[in-house]
Amino acid sequence: MKKAILVVLDSLGIGEMPDAASFGDVGVNTLGHIVSVVPDIKIDNLRSFGLGNIDGVDPGVGKAEVIVANYGKANELSNGKDTITGHWELAGIITQEPFLTFHDGFPEEFIKKFEEEIGIEVLGNYAASGTEIIKVLGPEHIATGKPIVYTSADSVFQIAAHEEVIPPERLYEICRIARKLLVGEWQVGRVIARPFVGKDGDFSRTSNRRDFSVSPPADTLLDNIKNAGQTVWAVGKIEDIFNKAGVTDAVHTDSNLDGINKTIETIKQEFDGFIFTNLVDFDAKFGHRRDAEGYAGALEEFDVKLPEIVEAMGDEDLLILCADHGNDPSYEGFDHTREYIPVMAYGKRMKKGVNLGTLNSFADIGATIADHLGVKYTCAGESFLSKIKL
Repeated sequence: MKKAILVVLDSLGIGEMPDAASFGDVGVNTLGHIVSVVPDIKIDNLRSFGLGNIDGVDPGVGKAEVIVANYGKANELSNGKDTITGHWELAGIITQEPFLTFHDGFPEEFIKKFEEEIGIEVLGNYAASGTEIIKVLGPEHIATGKPIVYTSADSVFQIAAHEEVIPPERLYEICRIARKLLVGEWQVGRVIARPFVGKDGDFSRTSNRRDFSVSPPADTLLDNIKNAGQTVWAVGKIEDIFNKAGVTDAVHTDSNLDGINKTIETIKQEFDGFIFTNLVDFDAKFGHRRDAEGYAGALEEFDVKLPEIVEAMGDEDLLILCADHGNDPSYEGFDHTREYIPVMAYGKRMKKGVNLGTLNSFADIGATIADHLGVKYTCAGESFLSKIKL
């Protein structure tokens, strides 16, 4: 059995890209600013994977003398810094034309049409932090039953609702209606269901989030692997990001820890193919909420589990750790940041300590995975497998 496992540490950027200024992200550095706040962060396993040895990584991360994986960083060619463009590029699709954003809220014409379709008025319709908008509008939502809609700097239409007011299944139905309407001049990358619970002053979002994405414009790495007759496991929100395209099996997760454990369980199964995991808590719970200490704690939690991932791997398996964009918890606002991503590639029968330098594109990761699995690759990117293969 031969597998490729790609684990996305969602939003773990490692420093601004050369074009960061055009995205309003001068001086951003997600990992660097986390370690500046928590200098004694305990991530020795990630260090042993070469995280601190990547060119340009903040020296506070700490270099390892003995490196068990191969390491580098990747440049993003896509015009964006969001979840879809990042993940699609990892899978070989370069997004040249950015998805539409509605920083000042969605057009009144769309909102009226949406309200007609769902049979109720909405609250909000402005750019906001998800945790803040439910704090502000939650009580009115509970009193009126009106769903809360909002957006961000990303191409998203988000709908928040208390689970006792609008049950998750009804919220998903409302999201599907929005997805149907958000096309053409209104098209956004994702519609996101944001259920929450609690009482006024103590609201909290639940793990029943769902993303309703546009479909990739062409076959991706996932399709290439599936078309070759191999298995494609989507762990976490991966299935949603690709709108199920190229996925043969999927499981949603409640937390980073749940995602890690489900990844380990899946690695232990017998099949040839691909496991694609997203660990969203780094981004959703800590990056967007500008919580550097919480982000550091989540990295420490992953670090403790990394040896278990390695232990579960077969001799022919390839593990790649990376990110999809940045989300600097020390930066202004509450949105993603335009950064390089780390790339750490490990296999029990791979070379160790190879500095991959700066990869031209996130898509080089997808090309490498296809190369490893021996499937025909029809997407962007250049494999680095020959550099790390014994």
